[in-house]
Amino acid sequence: MSLNSKDDVKVAAVVVTFNRKKLLLECLDALRNQTRPPNAIFIIDGPSTDGTPEALVQEGYIKETPPQPKGQYSWKTKNMIISSSGAPIRVVYVRLYEDVGGAGGFHEGVKLAYNEGYDWIWLMDDDAEPKKNALEELLKYIKLPDVVALKCLVVDPTGVVHVSHWNFSRFFCGGLFREYDTINLGDTKSRDTPIVVPYGSFVGLLVSSTVIKEIGLPMKEFFIYNDDVEYGLRLSQIGKVYLVPQSVIVHKGDSPQTKRKKSTTKWGLVKRYYSIRNQIYIVKKYKWNIGSFLVLLKCYLYHISKTRPEYVSRWRWVYFITSAYLDGIRGVFDNKKPKRILYGGKRA
Repeated sequence: MSLNSKDDVKVAAVVVTFNRKKLLLECLDALRNQTRPPNAIFIIDGPSTDGTPEALVQEGYIKETPPQPKGQYSWKTKNMIISSSGAPIRVVYVRLYEDVGGAGGFHEGVKLAYNEGYDWIWLMDDDAEPKKNALEELLKYIKLPDVVALKCLVVDPTGVVHVSHWNFSRFFCGGLFREYDTINLGDTKSRDTPIVVPYGSFVGLLVSSTVIKEIGLPMKEFFIYNDDVEYGLRLSQIGKVYLVPQSVIVHKGDSPQTKRKKSTTKWGLVKRYYSIRNQIYIVKKYKWNIGSFLVLLKCYLYHISKTRPEYVSRWRWVYFITSAYLDGIRGVFDNKKPKRILYGGKRA
């Protein structure tokens, strides 16, 4: 593929959403107002119950709401809107009738954009809001040596930089990936040139379509959590992921208030299963040796001894944590399992 100018490049933004119509509209507004807008926006809705389709119709992003499901997996509609600079933007709205989580949404969005021939695919959650020049800054560097992806600098609503979106913390997988740490907070604030990073989260990650044929799509089996880490490691095996400090995206989910709210819900406990299972799978796939096994054993003992919620018995808690570890090692992705263990299949 010959790309003579960043203006010739066809870019598709993929936005995954679920029951956050206000945040989604803010994200779409930011995309519409880019100094260099994307050529297309793929909205993957999986499946919202808060009136998201109706809001999209009201704001002119789509012209019709999805019908009631009749056994189909998804429904799609297309529209054309105009950016603030006057450029046309193609909008593709996909309604998923099955809850496949954020991982399933990104899998579907990347597949659609790739199959429709877009050169670069810009991935983000609905609670992300790219600054006006974010895409323009990324596209300046599409010809860097061995580039396979470009990453926005992620900040929370107060402007604090969150390095966890491209750098492994000491907590991830028991610290087994800390050897990849090369970036610190000071670097990201002061640098004005791209930096090679270990991976990039799906909060403003621009991926080259040329590599998708080789590495495939994001793993829909993960449901939520760490699907972007696994995909970033795949990308890093065949090329380089660059952080572009001048391309800034605000991630509202990184606010302290949002994180505290998430940690106190029953649904947060179910998500802990996904987080543990998916991290263990990543260790098994990319860093499996006797040393890793011993680190994971230490992490497992910590998890089962940690104070459990009042509504979960000791034996159920041990079974819950053990299942997450064993399923990760074996590559078993039964995404209904944590609710069955904790709540007998009832909604958390």
